[in-house]
Amino acid sequence: MTNSKVSGFYRLSTKERFDIVTKGCGLTENEINILSGEQPLSMDLADSMIENVIGQIGIPVGIATNFKINGKDIFIPMATEEPSVVAAASNAAKATYELGGFFTSMSGTIMRGQIQVLNVADPYAARAKIFEHKEEILEYCNEKDPTLVSLGGGAKDLEVNIIPTTNQIMLVIHLIVDTKDAMGANAVNTMAEAVTPTIETITGGKVVLRIISNLADRRLVRARAVFSTEALGGKEVVENIVSAFEFADFDPYRAATHNKGIMNGISAVVLATGNDTRAVEAGAHAYASISGHYKSLTKWEINVDGNLSGSIELPMAVGIVGGATKTHPVAQAALKIMGVSSAEELAGSIAAAGLAQNAAALRALSAEGIQRGHMSLHARNLAVMAGATKSDIDKIVAQAIKEKDLRYDRILEITKAIQRGE
Repeated sequence: MTNSKVSGFYRLSTKERFDIVTKGCGLTENEINILSGEQPLSMDLADSMIENVIGQIGIPVGIATNFKINGKDIFIPMATEEPSVVAAASNAAKATYELGGFFTSMSGTIMRGQIQVLNVADPYAARAKIFEHKEEILEYCNEKDPTLVSLGGGAKDLEVNIIPTTNQIMLVIHLIVDTKDAMGANAVNTMAEAVTPTIETITGGKVVLRIISNLADRRLVRARAVFSTEALGGKEVVENIVSAFEFADFDPYRAATHNKGIMNGISAVVLATGNDTRAVEAGAHAYASISGHYKSLTKWEINVDGNLSGSIELPMAVGIVGGATKTHPVAQAALKIMGVSSAEELAGSIAAAGLAQNAAALRALSAEGIQRGHMSLHARNLAVMAGATKSDIDKIVAQAIKEKDLRYDRILEITKAIQRGE
C-alpha cells in the first residue's frame, strides 16, 4: 500500500514528486509522457473530444497528500489553476490522518431522467395510466442499453409528478436508472428519448423535454473525519470553526463562499479524473438549496474528546467509464494514481477532498485569516509575472513575506533588485 504521508513533499522537485506518486500505478508510457508534460495531448484527440478545436489550455495537476480514506492511503490528483488549494487539502488531511482519516459511504448510483408531458387533458388519470404501463416502459428503456443491464444497472423504477405552473399543469415522469460505474447522462437521455412515443400514446399529451437531472439526490456521497484540535491550532480555533460553519448554515451570502471553497477541492478532483465539473457543481448547489434555504454542504461539531468532527453530504454523479474518463490519457492516469475501482469509490475520495478543503479554509479564516496562506502562494505567481527566473522565485517570495508586503508592485521591485544583483 502506498503511504500518502510524504514528509516535505512540497520541497521535492517535480521529477521526485512524479516518481513517488506514479511508482507502481501501472501507467502506460503514453500516460506518463502526457501527465509529465513531455508529450502534449494530440490535436487529433482534442478534435475528437469537442467541436471547432483550434488549441488547448494546460491546467496544472497537483497531488494532495496525507489522505487516508476507509483505511486506505491514497494520493489525490487535483487539476486547478488556483494557488493554495492543493496545499490546503494536504494540510487538513494531515490533521485527521492519525485519527483514522476519512470514512465514506454512498446511497447508490441512481440517476433520474425527466420527461415533461404537456397538453394532458386529464393529468391525474394519465398519471395512473403511466403506472399501469410501468413494466412495459421500463422494459423498453432497458432494451436501449443491454450492456448496462448486463452489469446489473438499467431502468429500475418510475416516479410521476403533477406540477401546476403559472400557465399550465405539467405531467413530469422520472425514469429511475442505475448507471453503475458511469456518470450516466448518455444512457439516461437515450432511454428518455426512446420512450417518448410510448409516453405520448399512454397520456395523450405532448412530450417536450427529455433529459437527465443533475440534482442526483439518489446518488448521495457522504464523508466524515475527526481533525486533531492540536493540529488545527487549539481549542479557540476549533470553536471558531464551528461558529463559522453556523454562520454559513444560516446566511446564504456566507454559504455561497463557504460552499465555493468546498468546490475548490471537489471540482479539482472531478476535472483531473475527466468527469463533468458543471454537473457536479450544479447538483451540489441545488442540494444545498433543497430545503428552500441555501445552506452549508458540510457540518462541523466538537466531539467528546474535544476534537473537530466534520461531515459532508452531496450528490456526486461521477464515473470511471465513458466520456473523457476513457478518452483523455491524463484522466486515465489520475484514476490509476488514485487506485479506485468503482464510481462509488471515486465519489468518496472526491467528497473527502471537499471536506478537507473546507476544514482548511475554515481553519485559516478562524486563525490568521484567509489571505496569509493564499497570498504567500499567490506571490509565486506574481514573481513569475514580474519576470523572475525559477531559481529566484523562492528568494523573492521569502523577501516579500518577511516584509509582509505581497503587492505586485513590491514584488516587481524585489525581482528587479535581485536581477541587478543587489
